[in-house]
Amino acid sequence: MSALKKILFSSIGKKYIMAISGFGLIGFLVTHVAGNLTLLSGNPDHINAYAAGLKTTLGPLFYPAEFALVGLFLLHIFLAIYINVVEKKAARPDRYRKPQKGKGGPSKFGIAGSNMIITGGLLGFFVVLHVWQIRLSSEFGSKYTTMLNGKEVADIYRYCVELFASPLTTAFYVGVMVFLGIHLRHGFWSAIQSLGAMKPEWSKAIYGLGLVIAIVLATAFLILPIYMHFDLASKLFAGSH
Repeated sequence: MSALKKILFSSIGKKYIMAISGFGLIGFLVTHVAGNLTLLSGNPDHINAYAAGLKTTLGPLFYPAEFALVGLFLLHIFLAIYINVVEKKAARPDRYRKPQKGKGGPSKFGIAGSNMIITGGLLGFFVVLHVWQIRLSSEFGSKYTTMLNGKEVADIYRYCVELFASPLTTAFYVGVMVFLGIHLRHGFWSAIQSLGAMKPEWSKAIYGLGLVIAIVLATAFLILPIYMHFDLASKLFAGSH
């Protein structure tokens, strides 16, 4: 086995890859929510133009980019399960051993840190559901379309309206975004620590930065279903009078 393979297949190497994939997914979340926030304008053309613009901009790279993103999600999930379940069980059968100090200082072993597999599993399930409800439905489902600049495009706004008309669906989406915040809060700090880029004196500041990132992203995502649900409700109420 070459030196590179030894590094990649080592416990530390897996943690490096999981940390890097985590940062990649955070980058995706930032760009994704930035586009989704066009829903707040109340103008269907804005979100529809954003969705259509992705295909136009990426051109033939659109589908390869989607597959690469799916691969990044799967890689992150696989490594998280392998490191936190398989390797820990093999190396430390005593499940009640106290958490050890890491390279960046004391481990942040709290509610967020001790439930990363649970929150990550829920988020993984949500991603599959969300892709099916929006992405696959717009591509292979009912095919709601609208005209935009003389071209027929997928009517993503209509999919969102129908999705968040349900109070249960809206509540579910909001709840999942809370778990996203919990996952990001610890995940950001843990990724920095895994990369060995944290000095003990930086620990609190980086954990605080992770908290800010978690709150901002989770809030930006969860206000969308709330806005869509109650904006739709207000329109229906106004139309009935």
